[in-house]
Amino acid sequence: MDEIRAFLEAQPLFTLFLTVALGYLVGEINVKGFALGSGAVLFVGLAVGGFAPKAAPPALLGTLGLLLFLYGVGIQYGAQFFKGLTSADGLKANAAAALGVVGAGFLALALPKLFGISLDESLGLFAGSGTSTATLQAIIAALHSDGAAVGYSVAYPFGVAGPILCIYALHALLKPKIEQPAAQVIETAEIALRNPEFIGLSFSEFSGRLPAGIAVAAIRREHRNQLPSANLVLQADDVLLATATDPAILEETAALIGELQPGRITSHREDLDYARVFASSKTVVGQALGDLRFPAGVICSIAQVRRGDADLLPSPELILEVGDRVGLLVNRTHTKTMRKYFGDSIKGTAELSFISIGIGAALGLFLGLIPLLIPGVGKLTLGLAALLLLALYLGKLRRSGPFVWTMPLSANLVLRNFGLTIFLAQVGIASGPKFVATVGTTGVTFLLYGVAIALALVLNTCNCLRRQNHFRLPFDTTVGVISGATGNPAILGFANRVAPTDKPDLGYAMIFPSMTVGKILFVQIAAALIGG
Repeated sequence: MDEIRAFLEAQPLFTLFLTVALGYLVGEINVKGFALGSGAVLFVGLAVGGFAPKAAPPALLGTLGLLLFLYGVGIQYGAQFFKGLTSADGLKANAAAALGVVGAGFLALALPKLFGISLDESLGLFAGSGTSTATLQAIIAALHSDGAAVGYSVAYPFGVAGPILCIYALHALLKPKIEQPAAQVIETAEIALRNPEFIGLSFSEFSGRLPAGIAVAAIRREHRNQLPSANLVLQADDVLLATATDPAILEETAALIGELQPGRITSHREDLDYARVFASSKTVVGQALGDLRFPAGVICSIAQVRRGDADLLPSPELILEVGDRVGLLVNRTHTKTMRKYFGDSIKGTAELSFISIGIGAALGLFLGLIPLLIPGVGKLTLGLAALLLLALYLGKLRRSGPFVWTMPLSANLVLRNFGLTIFLAQVGIASGPKFVATVGTTGVTFLLYGVAIALALVLNTCNCLRRQNHFRLPFDTTVGVISGATGNPAILGFANRVAPTDKPDLGYAMIFPSMTVGKILFVQIAAALIGG
């Protein structure tokens, strides 16, 4: 055993990736529907670190992993974050999470009086229960003591395991029927105009009277297909190529304006043909469809945009991203020109703009270093929470001049999942020795304190979200909010397993930055008022 320990300690990079492999193997073990997933990497890391105390890779490696994860989440969900933050559900979620964090904080402050432990240790338990390294750093800076690290190391593992177990219990208790939403697909219908109420209207007037969610991509008149224009006057027997993501809307539109005549347009492609291209050129990526300027003389319109596994109905406000597949109605003579205009490179859709990533990450890290002066409290820094906030903002902007902040969805998923895995492995190995030593010295006392604080955070938040009428949110949103309030990405990974929608990711992105700031402010205020 000594030889194995010596080898692991001499080869920290080998140990790191061994931990990753073993963690994912353990994470795949399923017991009555319960599996840890990527969260198991942390617990395997704790075991490896306890066995080989000097095997931990440099802390910078874990920080890099967390940076990649947070930046990827921010870039992908920036637009939804700012939209949700101003919504009623967003305000409810932040309020519920704040109540959970504050409740856990006051419980931590009660421990010194009830059980005689030091303030720095109790605040360390609070930081570990909320898995917030930034909060731990704030405590050490405010109290000038390393005692917080002891409480942090003991509480941290249950700060991860506790929320995962609570989400599992909540899922088992409620048995919510959550299915992966079916991929959105654009449907088409060819409709002959028969209703006299629409005959003689200009196309712009006609469009304003159609049901929401419907678009007209082409019109056939006198044996020729053409693109619609705002001042085109509709005539009887015009055939309209209508598109929508909801078949029911197509049926409603057909009944409203005329009758279905399938094949009238699609069987004649000499004037307009369908072509699908990849958006990979810097000319189009990050631009709204309404701002695109096709080459002079080109007859073309956008009928469809496919992003990931979903079809998006084109609108002037829709912003193209790298890797979008764009469906064009184009004159055959202009197909080659339009392929060149959009780039149409599969290789290009997999390439990342490392200039944009470098600038965005560097700026986020710089903002995290800037001290914020809080009256009566002192100075504090946001650390990686600032990076996440900036990434969310850049994800909302999508593009600034020559800089395209977004990245292909597949590349984003790989980047942030790799970062998450590296972070969990490094933190687990590094925390293992202190965890084992502290528990061995204090018994389970400190561990129970950490369990109590973590449960207070999770259960208070959960109680608000699931029981109170003025807070109540859907299950998939609830587990995302719990993940954001507690903070560790492993919890989010498990939440995505039990609720396979995009709501957990959105909830996490919406809550994590604000609650990180909230945890830092809480310990800074407590240190100023109680710690002297």
